[in-house]
Amino acid sequence: MSDQRIEAPPSITALAASALRRMILAGELRPGDRVVENQVATRLGVSKPPLREALRVLEQEGLVVRTPRRGVVVTPLTLHDVYEICTLRHDLEHLAVDLGVPCHAPERIERCRAAYAELERAAADGDAAAVTERGFAFHVAVVGLAGHRRLEEAYRSLALQLHLCMAMNRRARRSHETLAGDARRHLRILELVEAGDPAAVHDELAHHGDRTFLLTAGENFPGGSPESLAWLEQVRRQESTRP
Repeated sequence: MSDQRIEAPPSITALAASALRRMILAGELRPGDRVVENQVATRLGVSKPPLREALRVLEQEGLVVRTPRRGVVVTPLTLHDVYEICTLRHDLEHLAVDLGVPCHAPERIERCRAAYAELERAAADGDAAAVTERGFAFHVAVVGLAGHRRLEEAYRSLALQLHLCMAMNRRARRSHETLAGDARRHLRILELVEAGDPAAVHDELAHHGDRTFLLTAGENFPGGSPESLAWLEQVRRQESTRP
Protein backbone atom coordinates (compact mmCIF):
# COMPACT_ATOMS: atom_id res chain seq x y z
CA MET A 1 0.00 0.00 0.00
CA SER A 2 1.33 3.44 -0.89
CA ASP A 3 2.06 5.96 1.82
CA GLN A 4 -1.19 7.91 2.45
CA ARG A 5 -0.10 9.92 5.48
CA ILE A 6 -1.64 13.37 5.73
CA GLU A 7 0.81 16.17 6.34
CA ALA A 8 -0.08 18.33 9.32
CA PRO A 9 -0.74 21.97 8.40
CA PRO A 10 1.85 24.49 9.58
CA SER A 11 1.21 25.99 13.00
CA ILE A 12 0.34 29.65 13.56
CA THR A 13 3.82 30.06 15.05
CA ALA A 14 5.46 28.61 11.91
CA LEU A 15 3.35 30.83 9.65
CA ALA A 16 4.19 33.92 11.72
CA ALA A 17 7.90 33.04 11.68
CA SER A 18 7.76 32.61 7.90
CA ALA A 19 6.00 35.96 7.43
CA LEU A 20 8.51 37.77 9.66
CA ARG A 21 11.43 36.12 7.89
CA ARG A 22 10.06 37.29 4.57
CA MET A 23 9.64 40.85 5.87
CA ILE A 24 13.33 40.89 6.83
CA LEU A 25 14.54 39.32 3.58
CA ALA A 26 12.38 41.70 1.53
CA GLY A 27 14.03 44.65 3.29
CA GLU A 28 10.81 45.80 5.00
CA LEU A 29 12.52 45.34 8.35
CA ARG A 30 16.16 46.41 8.25
CA PRO A 31 19.09 45.61 10.55
CA GLY A 32 18.58 47.46 13.82
CA ASP A 33 14.84 48.02 13.25
CA ARG A 34 12.67 47.32 16.28
CA VAL A 35 10.02 44.63 15.91
CA VAL A 36 6.96 46.25 17.52
CA GLU A 37 4.80 43.37 18.69
CA ASN A 38 1.46 45.21 18.57
CA GLN A 39 2.01 46.43 15.02
CA VAL A 40 3.32 43.13 13.69
CA ALA A 41 0.59 41.08 15.41
CA THR A 42 -2.08 43.31 13.87
CA ARG A 43 -0.49 43.15 10.44
CA LEU A 44 -0.20 39.36 10.51
CA GLY A 45 -3.57 38.83 12.16
CA VAL A 46 -2.18 36.73 15.01
CA SER A 47 -2.22 37.03 18.76
CA LYS A 48 0.90 37.84 20.76
CA PRO A 49 1.69 34.33 22.14
CA PRO A 50 2.38 32.71 18.72
CA LEU A 51 4.13 35.88 17.58
CA ARG A 52 6.47 35.71 20.56
CA GLU A 53 7.17 32.05 19.78
CA ALA A 54 7.88 33.04 16.18
CA LEU A 55 10.34 35.67 17.38
CA ARG A 56 12.13 33.00 19.42
CA VAL A 57 12.46 30.91 16.25
CA LEU A 58 14.00 33.86 14.39
CA GLU A 59 16.24 34.57 17.37
CA GLN A 60 17.59 31.01 17.14
CA GLU A 61 18.22 31.57 13.42
CA GLY A 62 20.14 34.76 14.21
CA LEU A 63 17.79 37.09 12.32
CA VAL A 64 16.66 38.97 15.43
CA VAL A 65 18.15 39.67 18.85
CA ARG A 66 16.72 40.81 22.18
CA THR A 67 18.08 44.03 23.65
CA PRO A 68 17.63 45.37 27.22
CA ARG A 69 15.92 48.64 26.29
CA ARG A 70 14.43 48.22 22.81
CA GLY A 71 13.16 44.67 23.00
CA VAL A 72 13.42 42.56 19.85
CA VAL A 73 15.29 44.10 16.91
CA VAL A 74 16.47 42.80 13.57
CA THR A 75 20.09 41.75 14.03
CA PRO A 76 22.05 45.01 13.76
CA LEU A 77 25.16 45.45 11.65
CA THR A 78 27.93 47.96 12.19
CA LEU A 79 29.77 49.56 9.30
CA HIS A 80 32.77 47.46 10.21
CA ASP A 81 30.58 44.33 10.03
CA VAL A 82 29.45 45.31 6.52
CA TYR A 83 33.06 46.03 5.52
CA GLU A 84 34.14 42.56 6.67
CA ILE A 85 31.15 40.82 5.04
CA CYS A 86 31.50 42.55 1.66
CA THR A 87 35.27 42.29 1.36
CA LEU A 88 35.27 38.63 2.39
CA ARG A 89 32.47 37.90 -0.06
CA HIS A 90 34.44 39.59 -2.85
CA ASP A 91 37.60 37.62 -2.12
CA LEU A 92 35.80 34.26 -1.84
CA GLU A 93 33.96 34.81 -5.12
CA HIS A 94 37.18 35.97 -6.79
CA LEU A 95 39.01 32.82 -5.70
CA ALA A 96 36.10 30.62 -6.82
CA VAL A 97 36.14 32.16 -10.30
CA ASP A 98 39.94 31.77 -10.53
CA LEU A 99 39.59 28.08 -9.68
CA GLY A 100 36.32 27.29 -11.44
CA VAL A 101 36.14 29.26 -14.71
CA PRO A 102 36.33 27.91 -17.33
CA CYS A 103 34.41 25.03 -15.80
CA HIS A 104 34.98 21.50 -17.13
CA ALA A 105 32.26 19.88 -15.01
CA PRO A 106 28.91 20.22 -16.84
CA GLU A 107 26.91 19.42 -13.71
CA ARG A 108 28.32 22.50 -11.95
CA ILE A 109 27.28 24.79 -14.78
CA GLU A 110 23.87 23.10 -14.78
CA ARG A 111 23.60 23.90 -11.07
CA CYS A 112 24.12 27.58 -11.91
CA ARG A 113 21.46 27.39 -14.62
CA ALA A 114 19.00 25.74 -12.22
CA ALA A 115 19.71 28.37 -9.54
CA TYR A 116 19.15 31.15 -12.06
CA ALA A 117 15.85 29.56 -13.19
CA GLU A 118 14.65 29.60 -9.56
CA LEU A 119 15.69 33.25 -9.22
CA GLU A 120 13.89 34.17 -12.44
CA ARG A 121 10.76 32.36 -11.23
CA ALA A 122 10.79 34.24 -7.91
CA ALA A 123 11.14 37.55 -9.78
CA ALA A 124 8.22 36.65 -12.08
CA ASP A 125 6.13 35.90 -8.98
CA GLY A 126 6.93 39.34 -7.56
CA ASP A 127 8.38 37.77 -4.42
CA ALA A 128 11.13 40.08 -3.13
CA ALA A 129 12.05 37.86 -0.18
CA ALA A 130 12.42 34.83 -2.44
CA VAL A 131 14.54 36.89 -4.86
CA THR A 132 16.94 37.60 -1.99
CA GLU A 133 17.11 33.91 -1.06
CA ARG A 134 17.42 32.69 -4.66
CA GLY A 135 20.02 35.36 -5.42
CA PHE A 136 22.17 34.03 -2.60
CA ALA A 137 21.67 30.46 -3.85
CA PHE A 138 22.82 31.54 -7.32
CA HIS A 139 26.02 33.03 -5.92
CA VAL A 140 26.61 29.83 -3.92
CA ALA A 141 26.30 27.89 -7.19
CA VAL A 142 28.86 30.21 -8.82
CA VAL A 143 31.24 29.60 -5.92
CA GLY A 144 30.53 25.89 -6.36
CA LEU A 145 32.08 26.01 -9.85
CA ALA A 146 35.45 25.66 -8.14
CA GLY A 147 34.56 22.19 -6.84
CA HIS A 148 36.14 23.28 -3.55
CA ARG A 149 34.04 22.09 -0.60
CA ARG A 150 35.80 24.16 2.05
CA LEU A 151 35.55 27.30 -0.06
CA GLU A 152 31.81 26.79 -0.52
CA GLU A 153 31.40 26.10 3.21
CA ALA A 154 33.23 29.34 4.01
CA TYR A 155 30.90 31.23 1.66
CA ARG A 156 27.81 29.58 3.15
CA SER A 157 28.95 30.61 6.63
CA LEU A 158 28.18 34.20 5.56
CA ALA A 159 24.57 33.30 4.69
CA LEU A 160 22.83 35.24 7.46
CA GLN A 161 24.94 38.38 7.07
CA LEU A 162 24.76 38.29 3.27
CA HIS A 163 20.99 37.86 3.35
CA LEU A 164 20.71 41.02 5.46
CA CYS A 165 23.02 42.98 3.13
CA MET A 166 21.25 41.68 0.02
CA ALA A 167 17.86 42.65 1.47
CA MET A 168 19.11 46.19 2.14
CA ASN A 169 20.48 46.35 -1.38
CA ARG A 170 17.18 45.23 -2.91
CA ARG A 171 15.43 47.97 -0.94
CA ALA A 172 17.95 50.56 -2.17
CA ARG A 173 17.56 49.51 -5.82
CA ARG A 174 13.80 49.00 -5.98
CA SER A 175 13.12 52.61 -7.06
CA HIS A 176 15.03 52.06 -10.30
CA GLU A 177 15.24 48.29 -10.71
CA THR A 178 12.41 45.77 -10.88
CA LEU A 179 12.72 42.23 -9.55
CA ALA A 180 13.06 41.12 -13.18
CA GLY A 181 15.96 43.57 -13.54
CA ASP A 182 17.57 42.05 -10.47
CA ALA A 183 17.35 38.62 -12.11
CA ARG A 184 18.81 39.94 -15.37
CA ARG A 185 21.92 41.15 -13.53
CA HIS A 186 22.52 37.54 -12.54
CA LEU A 187 21.81 36.25 -16.04
CA ARG A 188 24.80 38.20 -17.33
CA ILE A 189 27.04 36.40 -14.82
CA LEU A 190 25.64 33.05 -15.96
CA GLU A 191 26.27 33.87 -19.62
CA LEU A 192 29.91 34.76 -18.90
CA VAL A 193 30.38 31.60 -16.84
CA GLU A 194 29.04 29.57 -19.78
CA ALA A 195 31.45 31.42 -22.09
CA GLY A 196 34.33 30.38 -19.83
CA ASP A 197 35.85 33.86 -19.50
CA PRO A 198 37.17 34.34 -15.92
CA ALA A 199 38.31 37.94 -16.49
CA ALA A 200 34.85 38.90 -17.75
CA VAL A 201 33.18 37.15 -14.78
CA HIS A 202 35.46 39.04 -12.39
CA ASP A 203 34.56 42.31 -14.07
CA GLU A 204 30.84 41.57 -14.00
CA LEU A 205 30.92 40.64 -10.32
CA ALA A 206 32.85 43.85 -9.58
CA HIS A 207 30.13 45.84 -11.40
CA HIS A 208 27.25 43.73 -10.12
CA GLY A 209 25.51 46.50 -8.17
CA ASP A 210 25.44 44.52 -4.92
CA ARG A 211 26.70 47.49 -2.86
CA THR A 212 24.20 50.14 -3.97
CA PHE A 213 22.79 50.34 -0.43
CA LEU A 214 26.08 51.85 0.75
CA LEU A 215 25.63 54.94 -1.42
CA THR A 216 22.91 56.30 0.88
CA ALA A 217 22.83 54.06 3.92
CA GLY A 218 26.50 53.87 4.81
CA GLU A 219 26.49 56.78 7.23
CA ASN A 220 23.53 55.26 9.08
CA PHE A 221 25.57 52.27 10.24
CA PRO A 222 27.15 52.63 13.69
CA GLY A 223 30.60 51.40 14.53
CA GLY A 224 32.73 52.80 11.72
CA SER A 225 36.44 51.95 11.93
CA PRO A 226 39.28 53.69 10.05
CA GLU A 227 39.51 50.84 7.54
CA SER A 228 35.73 50.57 7.04
CA LEU A 229 35.36 54.34 6.54
CA ALA A 230 38.17 54.38 3.98
CA TRP A 231 36.59 51.38 2.22
CA LEU A 232 33.16 53.06 2.22
CA GLU A 233 34.58 56.13 0.52
CA GLN A 234 36.21 53.94 -2.13
CA VAL A 235 32.96 52.01 -2.68
CA ARG A 236 30.98 55.21 -3.09
CA ARG A 237 33.38 56.52 -5.71
CA GLN A 238 33.08 53.26 -7.64
CA GLU A 239 29.33 52.76 -7.26
CA SER A 240 28.35 56.35 -8.11
CA THR A 241 29.53 55.81 -11.68
CA ARG A 242 27.64 52.55 -12.22
CA PRO A 243 24.04 51.89 -13.33
